[in-house]
Amino acid sequence: MGMTIAEKIIAAAAGKSCVRAGDIETVTLDYMMSNDGTTHLTIDMYNKLVSPHISDKDKLIWIVDHNVPSDSVKTAASHKKMRDFARENDITLWEGRGVCHQIMMEHYVCPGQLIFGADSHTCAYGALGAFGTGVGCTDYLYAMVTGQSWLLVPPTLRFNLHGQLRDGVCARDLILSIIKMISASGASYKAMEFGGDGLASLSIADRICICNLCVEAGAKTGLMEVDDKALAYLEERGRVPKQVFAPDADASYEQVYEIDLEDIVPVVAKPHFVDNVVPASECRDVKIDEAFLGSCSNGRIEDLRAGAKVIKGRKVAPKVRFLVVPASKEVYIQAAEEGLLEIFMEAGAIVMNPNCSVCWGSCQGVIGAGETLISTGTRNFKGRAGSPDSFVYLASAPTVTASAVMGRIATADQL
Repeated sequence: MGMTIAEKIIAAAAGKSCVRAGDIETVTLDYMMSNDGTTHLTIDMYNKLVSPHISDKDKLIWIVDHNVPSDSVKTAASHKKMRDFARENDITLWEGRGVCHQIMMEHYVCPGQLIFGADSHTCAYGALGAFGTGVGCTDYLYAMVTGQSWLLVPPTLRFNLHGQLRDGVCARDLILSIIKMISASGASYKAMEFGGDGLASLSIADRICICNLCVEAGAKTGLMEVDDKALAYLEERGRVPKQVFAPDADASYEQVYEIDLEDIVPVVAKPHFVDNVVPASECRDVKIDEAFLGSCSNGRIEDLRAGAKVIKGRKVAPKVRFLVVPASKEVYIQAAEEGLLEIFMEAGAIVMNPNCSVCWGSCQGVIGAGETLISTGTRNFKGRAGSPDSFVYLASAPTVTASAVMGRIATADQL
């Protein structure tokens, strides 16, 4: 019997010819990414080890992105601890350059790699055919010291995509619709594998968004089949695949889903669960106080272009704050060169430096009790964006931007 993409990557990392779902394997990692959300905790644990050492500093990528610039004395202290440790141990450190997953996609991720990240949305790396998965501080520390870890090989759910999305419908609408279909726990500790003839119609940005949000269905990772579009993205950035893995024709899947992309419509995830998904048209009476366009899920140049197209020549509604946050310095510069940032600012939006911003919910733009946010962020549970008595709706870049203009939840075709 053949193997899925996830099984092939784990087998290679374990030095085996074959693995099966349910096996526990010791694997060698290609990269270990950590951000300022938890790195200070990892450092504290590291310093308590009897014989502290780093297996391979070149595999460690540390990124300050969650609270940039620091929002408190406490945050400043954790950032300093991270900077000092990275400097002392010659660890690659990025600060003020963007959101961790965007930086990893722009500069590091390649097909066939196995990557641990101290952040749940590390599964985004599957957009380029890498097995990325989020881990906690203890697992990260073990990997940092040994260069290895263990993995329980996950079963795989297969999603065959057909056709293409209609105008005005985004990859964000697709993955939220899938999460609604299988539920927020429907892929718990499973791999979500995507392929089919419809894959070719999705951009790399689309694929990152989809894989990024797989964890919101509980997935261990999300994985796209690697095609010419993915290989062209790597070539443009001077990288080559570690190894390109395609699923075998006789691979064993726990379940196979057939998805007609033309059936997908603009949707929103209502408070307070990511699978509480309905057509955006059902929420047109919901007034908003703030809109957010950014995050590791939807802060790429394609998202900013989509938002700018909607808001050009219009104004942000009175009493609405509209935060636009590019996912990286590279995206920020490109958006500036294309005139997108000027379009947003002329409309009354607040353009911010690349960082996690209100998606993280502990720094810029947090919302107060009774306030409503519509966001391209990753989650909408209670308190995610500020007060536990606030309300977060998740939607695509065009829907978020149209809502900022209307002052209530709206889709671009309503303007």
